[in-house]
Amino acid sequence: MSLQLHLHHLENSRSFRILWLLEELGLEYQMTNYQRTKSYLAPKSLEKVHPTGKAPILEVTGLDANDPEAKTALIESGFIIDYLMAKYDTEFKLHPQIDADDRAWRDYDFWMHYAEASAMPALVMRLVFSKVVERSPALIRPIAKGIRKQVEASMISKNITKALDLIEAELSEDKWFAGAEFSAADIQMAFFVEAANAGQGLDEVRYTSILNWLKRCQARPAYRAAVAKGGKLEF
Repeated sequence: MSLQLHLHHLENSRSFRILWLLEELGLEYQMTNYQRTKSYLAPKSLEKVHPTGKAPILEVTGLDANDPEAKTALIESGFIIDYLMAKYDTEFKLHPQIDADDRAWRDYDFWMHYAEASAMPALVMRLVFSKVVERSPALIRPIAKGIRKQVEASMISKNITKALDLIEAELSEDKWFAGAEFSAADIQMAFFVEAANAGQGLDEVRYTSILNWLKRCQARPAYRAAVAKGGKLEF
């Protein structure tokens, strides 16, 4: 029995990465779309698929040799990407072979980890503080806004700027995050860049290389197919 893939996709979430990658790989899969609640949280129904209740969740049927009908729920976008690369990218079109002496592999692995370990936390903090202000009672909302402004100035914006400057330096030298060829590292990093580019958008002079890279990503047929099926990322 061949493996069956079922992506549980939450709008405006990291699961867009997996949807995009499935399209890049040209795999057959099922997909269930989930809408966020009024509190901008994942719906409780996702907890029925995996106890964490977070997206992405990729259900794989057929992983258990003793029970080929059993479904295994994979979580965490980085782990799911690694799984899909190991299982389906056997010709290494979307990821380099592991070789500690190869710069392409080192760059690929670094950016795969950097996306969540260093880049995303500041953006998540910005989102959390914006939601705190939105949900604060009218009487204390000015206080909440003041706190948000101080945290934004002292921590959030500085960390985001450092991340963007590092990314700009990388993309000013290489077309993609792992060198000359598009890879899953670009998919992993795109979520952070799109989130950072929301609102007023990035400075077109300071971050020319980033914005040109983002246009190349968004022009890919697989990216467009993912948007058509799962919706455009909006932050």
